[in-house]
Amino acid sequence: MLSWLGVNLYLFIDMFYWYEEEESFHYTRVILGSTLAWARASALCLNFNCMLILIPISRNLISFIRGTSICCRGPWRRQLDKNLKFHKLVAYGIAVNATIHVVAHFFNLERYRWSQSKEAQGLLAALSKLGNTPNESYLNPIRTFPMNTTTELLRTIAGVTGLVISLALVLIMTSSTEFIRQASYELFWCTHHVFIVFFLSLAIHGMGRIVRGQTQDSLSLHNITFCRDRYAEWQTVAQCPVPQFSGKEPSAWKWILGPVVLYACERIIRFWRFQQEVVITKVVSHPSGVLELHMKKRGFKMAPGQYILVQCSAISSLEWHPFTLTSAPQEDFFSVHIRAAGDWTAALLEAFGAEGRALQEPWRLPRLAVDGPFGAALTDVFHYPVSVCIAAGIGVTPFAALLKSIWYKCSEAQTPLKLSKVYFYWICRDARAFEWFADLLLSLETRMSEQGKTHFLSYHIFLTGWDENQAVHIALHWDENTDVITGLKQKTFYGRPNWNNEFKQIAYSHPRTVSMFEERSEGSEEVCHVGNWSMCQDPEAGDIVPGMILEQRSSSIGVFFCGPKALSRTLQKMCHLYSSADPRGVHFYYNKESF
Repeated sequence: MLSWLGVNLYLFIDMFYWYEEEESFHYTRVILGSTLAWARASALCLNFNCMLILIPISRNLISFIRGTSICCRGPWRRQLDKNLKFHKLVAYGIAVNATIHVVAHFFNLERYRWSQSKEAQGLLAALSKLGNTPNESYLNPIRTFPMNTTTELLRTIAGVTGLVISLALVLIMTSSTEFIRQASYELFWCTHHVFIVFFLSLAIHGMGRIVRGQTQDSLSLHNITFCRDRYAEWQTVAQCPVPQFSGKEPSAWKWILGPVVLYACERIIRFWRFQQEVVITKVVSHPSGVLELHMKKRGFKMAPGQYILVQCSAISSLEWHPFTLTSAPQEDFFSVHIRAAGDWTAALLEAFGAEGRALQEPWRLPRLAVDGPFGAALTDVFHYPVSVCIAAGIGVTPFAALLKSIWYKCSEAQTPLKLSKVYFYWICRDARAFEWFADLLLSLETRMSEQGKTHFLSYHIFLTGWDENQAVHIALHWDENTDVITGLKQKTFYGRPNWNNEFKQIAYSHPRTVSMFEERSEGSEEVCHVGNWSMCQDPEAGDIVPGMILEQRSSSIGVFFCGPKALSRTLQKMCHLYSSADPRGVHFYYNKESF
């Protein structure tokens, strides 16, 4: 954000002073004053932000960048998860600069009009009359005084396209509010695609060339310093020929051409994927309004934590909704779990016969189109030695694929994972929602126990809603070895977690790593860690071998969350609060699942 603000400020200030001091626009400033610089500086920032606005929503590009570990590591990779926030930020930048640009040009038009009046005297009047005789170019685009500013505005290319751009921008931004998106997604989708009109109008906006400056050939013949006060003699004195003016060439298209082509490729890829057949192999209706779909698609490859966009033409040919994949890459299908949380999802569950209705026959199932998969924050879970996964409600779906992938990785003989510990928290209101996920946790719990890796996964399930009958049933079976709700060895907690205690305990359990190095030969080192001191001790003296170098490394803990915004803000504060100020200490890195 600071980089974006810095570039905007630099471009604005640099262009502002250029138009304030550039010699070729000296006579233009006589008429317009400083509003010329305000209009042109905001126009440059407007072009810059219009160049950026499409890049954050180019999902395939972002997924490609995420996959290039050489170009995108550590904190830079986490910035990619904020692409939609950056998209909104750039939109605000466009709105602010567009407002400045429009207001400045309204002042410019009024000053152009006033300079044609009888009240204008001296150099101002002489400049406005240029172009009335042959072999003269005009500086003032308004040629007569009794002219309404609005009427004059709508007679120019810049005026008409500027009005279209302004209306399109207002329509796009007002329909992008969260209230409109939730109330009518199709309205949001349709109005958002007015951006096509916006960019077309922007590309031709400058073709009218209203802002005019003195040509370079005229500057070489007409010395402004000498001729400025001799405007009455421009027609007669050879040293001061009549100045010639021309409009500035349009440049907006140069800024937006690349991103527009990139986004066009993005849409072509989506259309190509839309044409590919998706075979629905299994449909399962779970309690609490959750629909599980198993699908197959030719050439589909995924990684844990990725998501897809799903479209159902039977419901809407316009809407694409993101859903996290709940299957593991090792499985021969890909799956999603969809909860009825709105009009579209409720219609989808109804189309598939969920919610107590008879499931549809395979040949009667509606056709689905799938775009993706795309990278998300959760794909970085395996990049940390310790990961904390926190889910709320249906936000557990991203972690299903992760836990399945861990199960397969632990089953296969392969290179040890960098990930050595996973903390899993699930906060849910409805006890029935645990049913479909408990089976996965049970199989994972069994597999870890068989392989002697019970320490690898620590899970904590919290139930925040229950009735009196459930409370009595829980109390009667409290002493059993397995939990009465989930059937797992780990008992369910009731209420909400105390995040201060949880983060404090995690930070205490994973202090910074201490390692030592002993030079064995030139150019080589041997590492020995705390917990295996025998490798670093002299067998006779029982002490550390001379020449060893002590090194302390920070403990990096990745925190991954999928759920409501209120809890997200709380977890983000916890990460900052319990991260050590010492670079070598414990650090929590927050990652939020967003689409």
